[in-house]
Amino acid sequence: MKPARLLLAEDDRSLRETLSAHLTDLGYDVLATESATAALNRVTDFDPDLVLSDVEMPGISGFDFLAHLRETRPQTGVIIFTGHADSSGAIRAMKSGATDYLIKPLDLDEAEAVIERCLEKQRSVRGTDSMGGESVLDPAHGLVGKHSSIVQVYKAIGVVSETEAPVLIQGETGTGKELVARAIHNASPRSGGPFVGVNCAAVPAELLESELFGHMKGSFTGATAERRGKFEAAAGGTLFLDEIGDTSLAFQASLLRVLQEREYYPVGADRPRRTDVRIVTATHRSLQSMVEEGKFRQDLLFRLQVLVIPVPPLRHRRSDIPLLVRYLLARAASKAGKTPPVVPPEVMENLMWREWPGNVRELENVVMRALVMSRGPSLTLQDVGALETKPADESEDWSAPTDAMSLSEVRSSVEREHVKRVLEEAGGNKSQAARVLKISRPTLNRIIEDHHLVVP
Repeated sequence: MKPARLLLAEDDRSLRETLSAHLTDLGYDVLATESATAALNRVTDFDPDLVLSDVEMPGISGFDFLAHLRETRPQTGVIIFTGHADSSGAIRAMKSGATDYLIKPLDLDEAEAVIERCLEKQRSVRGTDSMGGESVLDPAHGLVGKHSSIVQVYKAIGVVSETEAPVLIQGETGTGKELVARAIHNASPRSGGPFVGVNCAAVPAELLESELFGHMKGSFTGATAERRGKFEAAAGGTLFLDEIGDTSLAFQASLLRVLQEREYYPVGADRPRRTDVRIVTATHRSLQSMVEEGKFRQDLLFRLQVLVIPVPPLRHRRSDIPLLVRYLLARAASKAGKTPPVVPPEVMENLMWREWPGNVRELENVVMRALVMSRGPSLTLQDVGALETKPADESEDWSAPTDAMSLSEVRSSVEREHVKRVLEEAGGNKSQAARVLKISRPTLNRIIEDHHLVVP
């Protein structure tokens, strides 16, 4: 697999060499130039998949370079670097047709994520997987994130997609279980066949077998014609049964037969029909607990959980919230024909502190509402329906903790505020902040994640 080609235009020698070395280490083919003029002269022969350009450089500006690329190479993604912390540069970049933007000083982790997201978008547009780099985002399927827990889901999808064994996806409501099921289907040898999804909880128990297996004419009152079921509709592809834990014991017995014999009886039929589908199921319930309560068949559970993929709740991967917000905003804005608004740090921090019982689905609803309510270039706390009060450890004065706080809570509060202040003074430069704090970069990343800090 050929590595993605990245063309970099940056007049700051230190940044150019650092970023070029970092991206090369990640497996990209990087051509670094000292100006937009030099980059423009190499566009044709280098044929980049993605261009990264500063705005203010000798000769033509980054915006002029962007305008030229949009005219001559509209299929090439462009990421603009801006040194302005306000929204003006970002808004101009997006209006001018940039794929994305980054604010200096660059955070290498954020740059890596944005670059990979842009490349993923290129892959989906071109319908090819010829570009390299380890994926941390999968917007083609709506799966977005680089937290270790969601990366494990990506890896599991890659493993299980090559098999025919049943897969059970476990996760809370709104975590994206159907997106995982679709990703499994799309990565499998059955991708050319249909993907058929059924929410078992939304179908009345007495109609579920008819919905899935079909029925014969006259098999029950109202059955005026033969009707094919979802098993037949999914032939050669994947059948996704969501909320399998909400089904009756009678239906579970019928499903068990399908898994064992690869055949089923349409309602009212006297002869079975063969089926060629891969079954993927999902639930937000503990099926083992239901077995112990006599509400779910143990033998069916054995059949369903050959391969299990747990999907983490959003509160367990808060560091992905900025990525998700940007992705969801961009997608919603694209559908509405609008420019994605900027998300200020205080707004992002508010979103990161929430518990999100509805998970990504709830976050998506908040983002869509914010896009509709927004009347300026940036989102406000009011747009996202900000909570009136902050969490307890955020509203307390960290420098004068009360007697009710335990020693560990005091230490945690002091650590959070100190690291937050150092990051702000370092302008969001994690490497510089880590040197000041005299800790390693991985340790700093862990502290940022543990305290849900938003890097400036």
